[in-house]
Amino acid sequence: MGNVSSCSCCQDCFGKRNRTGLYEPLLQENEREAIAELLQFLENRNHTNFFEGEPLRALSTLAFSDNVDLQRSAALAFAEITEKDVRQVGRDTLNPILFLLQSHDVEVQRAASAALGNLAVNTENKLLIVKLGGLEQLIRQMGSPNVEVQCNAVGCITNLATHDENKAKIARSDALRLLVDLARSKDQRVQRNATGALLNMTHTQENRQQLVNAGAIPVLIGLLSSPDADVQYYCTTALSNIAVDAGNRKKLAQTDSRLVQYLIALMETKSLKVQCQAALALRNLASDEKYQLEIVRCKGLTPLLRLLKSSFLPLILSSVACIRNISIHPANESPIIDEGFVNPLIELLSYDDNEEIQCHAISTLRNLAASSERNKRAIVEAGAVERIRILINQVPASVQTEMTAAIAVLALSEELKQRLLGMGVLEVLVPLTASRNMEVQGNSAAAIGNLSSKVKDYAPFVQVWSAPAGGLCGFLIRFLDESQAIAFQHIGVWTIEQFLEGNDPELVSRIAGSSDIVQAVTRIAKSGDRSKQAKSENNGEEGSDELDGDIYGLAKRVANVLSDIEGGRKQ
Repeated sequence: MGNVSSCSCCQDCFGKRNRTGLYEPLLQENEREAIAELLQFLENRNHTNFFEGEPLRALSTLAFSDNVDLQRSAALAFAEITEKDVRQVGRDTLNPILFLLQSHDVEVQRAASAALGNLAVNTENKLLIVKLGGLEQLIRQMGSPNVEVQCNAVGCITNLATHDENKAKIARSDALRLLVDLARSKDQRVQRNATGALLNMTHTQENRQQLVNAGAIPVLIGLLSSPDADVQYYCTTALSNIAVDAGNRKKLAQTDSRLVQYLIALMETKSLKVQCQAALALRNLASDEKYQLEIVRCKGLTPLLRLLKSSFLPLILSSVACIRNISIHPANESPIIDEGFVNPLIELLSYDDNEEIQCHAISTLRNLAASSERNKRAIVEAGAVERIRILINQVPASVQTEMTAAIAVLALSEELKQRLLGMGVLEVLVPLTASRNMEVQGNSAAAIGNLSSKVKDYAPFVQVWSAPAGGLCGFLIRFLDESQAIAFQHIGVWTIEQFLEGNDPELVSRIAGSSDIVQAVTRIAKSGDRSKQAKSENNGEEGSDELDGDIYGLAKRVANVLSDIEGGRKQ
């Protein structure tokens, strides 16, 4: 992790030769002994644990020495050892390294910060380093005029910042301001480590806010054009995380009006991970209407479609998540369809390796169908409904929820209702009204209700009256049950009214001939009278809400019609 030269041995640092070639007596006796022991340990380094016992005592003796040459040797040894051997260590190992960080010698600082950064890869070490005051010492090293020291210190803080307990401490310290400053460094290594550390500070809302307050946004945006792919990745990902918060999205818009253009350009870069994060950043920005429109206006659809068609799962996921948010705006529906997204989105419905991709794909298709007959027709003609019908009983409940919602939206089209019925959608919708998932139940029932209104031929409904899964009759009885939520009972009564208004003799006869249905509707109608009475007795304090009032009036109308039908039969 650190930037140090290799320490093959420590011999040249253990004393200074005089003109006769002999070592001057500069070392204490315990230091001489430590040197001799350490040289033996280094010769057998592959089988030596330097983090305890005699090897650690020898290193510590050199580290705490007043002789800067011995300190250099200790620091270099720690750096080389930790480059190859990272494990959980105790304070006996960290204290000498932290002591070396306080040295005024640049070589000692550089090697000690590299050793600390290596050890900071271990989770337990991250916490102990901060607990022992390592963060404050690293902050001092970040201000060093030496680029190598800066680089290693920032790299160590990058590692420390991957632990949640450390993030808040780093955010409250002066490290955040220094990281923002060092992200502007002309040295690419320092820049890379600084932006990596800033990224690690963007995973909680509180830390993101402190980062924004420290002036990170303009720096991160400015570095999107860095020639270094890692810096681009860190900055794009950090901006993506910052854009999760609504307030920050406004600040991003105020900072640089070309942010969307930069991110669109990054979707064309060579680095796959940068492409992926650019699409995710656009996805988060597209939580706002302003950005939904701007991405389309800045020609972001073409690169998004290319990513959507790739074979690399992260690219597919990031792009389909982005297009889902963009598709929320009604003005974007037709441009997305015209760009050629419909068929690739339908193909992604079968992407059973990733439930999230399936959810985003079907949700986007539902959004695209929301406000235009033309768009609904394009989606149906592209084969979306046939694909849904085939897949709907094989996909997870979350995908079923989106699929049934999509059919419910398509079923609002007067032009397409009969066509949808002819595709056999009732055969899959009716059983799903008994799903264990409430949303799937509700969406399936809503789709049936939408299909029931003003169609020319009610034969498809008659065909599913008794089957599958209890058929249409079973669905209506379940939804009218008094144990159901009022919203579900409302769907049941409203659907019956649509069937009665359709006046198909066979279907009307079956509804009127079901005593369970007739009794349930009558009960709901009468319960409205009891509700009014209770409200009156309580001076209006305990009344029903507007939906309750609607269902009672609706149930009365339906009950009256059913009563008239029954009366006509008896005559």
